[in-house]
Order: sequence, then structure tokens, then C-alpha cells
Amino acid sequence: MSHSVEPQGPQSPKQFFGEELRRRREAAGLTQCALGEQVVCSPSLIAHFEAGRRKPRLEDAQRLDAVLGTDGFFVRLRRALDGTSQFADHFAPVADLEPLATAIEAYAATLVPGILQTEAYARAVLRAGQPNYTAEELDRRVVNRLERAHILKDPDSPMVWAILNENVIRAVVGGPAAMAEQLRHIVALGRSGRVLVQVVPHSAGAHATMGGMLTLMGFADAPDVAYTEGVYSGELIDDPVRVARCRRSYDLARAAALAPDASLDLLESAAEEYESDHRS
Repeated sequence: MSHSVEPQGPQSPKQFFGEELRRRREAAGLTQCALGEQVVCSPSLIAHFEAGRRKPRLEDAQRLDAVLGTDGFFVRLRRALDGTSQFADHFAPVADLEPLATAIEAYAATLVPGILQTEAYARAVLRAGQPNYTAEELDRRVVNRLERAHILKDPDSPMVWAILNENVIRAVVGGPAAMAEQLRHIVALGRSGRVLVQVVPHSAGAHATMGGMLTLMGFADAPDVAYTEGVYSGELIDDPVRVARCRRSYDLARAAALAPDASLDLLESAAEEYESDHRS
């Protein structure tokens, strides 16, 4: 009696990587737990790789090749993944992790965090960063950025805590109307309880994270990670010692910030000022 095989749908590059990893792990007679022990990954992380939910780091791929005897196959496959994301290479791993996180805590020194941006604000930021975009390319990048905010529509998606330096609300990105809309959007998320928002006022003076942007992500089945970003560069940090230092800096910034209600009041006041500027 013949058995019909259900055809598989199209695979993403990460799913292809994961399927190849599963096939070669099983051929080597290893469980996810056994492979994880040898490549210094948790079994749940191996499961995420195989399901195509997370993209391994290059060093993970190197260890997979060493353990499975695959002669650089996974390193080559991993390098090929870098060109498949709709996000910049340095940010792509973070975009992959955001939907998997149980908590996202962001400190913003100069710009509204991407998942909180409105269309007009995002468009102004992206246009300023690359003024020679074609209209189609700019539209695509704006859509990609706004799609990240979909995680805020699901009540079971990550808890989000955003700390904004007052610089963020004083820089007029996209003009007064765009700023008023952006701040009203953040206030609405804060008032609804979906996002916890705090502002570090200028009067707070020096504080631990004022030098740059920092994001912390926590997971139910994997260690926390941190992400820092500069101009056209970013670093995803998973070393526990460095992540702990980032956590300490974030907590110090939180201590310097206004309370959530006072922060939302400040954002509303700034939005009103921008609305008044726009009308005049």
C-alpha cells in the first residue's frame, strides 16, 4: 500500500537551515539535548534553530560544523542568511528575536524605539538616514518598520517597557504635526497599559545610559540578551556578564526617570505644544 506524501509549502531560508540541522542531527544519532551540550546551546535554542524561529550566530554555526562533521556547511548556510532579511544586517537578529521575547525593555537616547514609531515619524527618520532612496524603497522600509509593531496588538506578546530620554520628545522629527501624532501614539499605548513608558528629563543630569541606545530582551526558555546600536552598526550581546552590566545601566536609568503617570503627562504636554505650533 502506497503512502502519499503531503507536499511542503515554500520554506524561508531560516526554515531551510533548521530542516538541514534537524536532518543532520538525527543522522548523527543526537538528541537536541545532546547536540546542545556539545555546541554550548540550550536544547530549547536548538529547537528554535530547527523550527526556523531563530537565526544562529556565526559561532554557533562553526560549532555545529565541528560537532556534526559537516565541513563548513552550516557556516556557509549561515552567511547566506545575512542577505535574506528585510532589515539591516546588524539589526536582523533583533527583529527575529522580538516576537519570541517575553519582555522588551528599551532605552532611547535620541529616537523613538522602532516598535513605537508612527508612519510619518518612521518615514522622516528613514529619509534622513538615506536621502537618495527611491520612493518605492522608502515605502518598503517604512512598511517593514511598522510591521514590527504588530507584536503590540497581541495581549500575549512581550511586555514592553520604554524609557525615553527627553531628547527624544524635543527633537522635531518630521515636523510639529508628525511629532504630535507620534507622542499621542505613545501616550495612548501607555494609558492603555500595553506599554510602560518613562521619560528621563533633562533635569536628571548625567545617568548611566545617556550615551546611547540599549534594548534588553528576556525569554521564557533562553538567556536574556542585550542590543546596543550606533550609526549603521549594532551589537547583539549574549555574554551573561555583559548582559548583567547592561541590565544594571538600564535599572539606573529607570531610577533617574519620572514616574509613568508623570512621564505620560509630560508627553501629552509636549504633544499639545507641537499641535499649537502646527496650527500657528
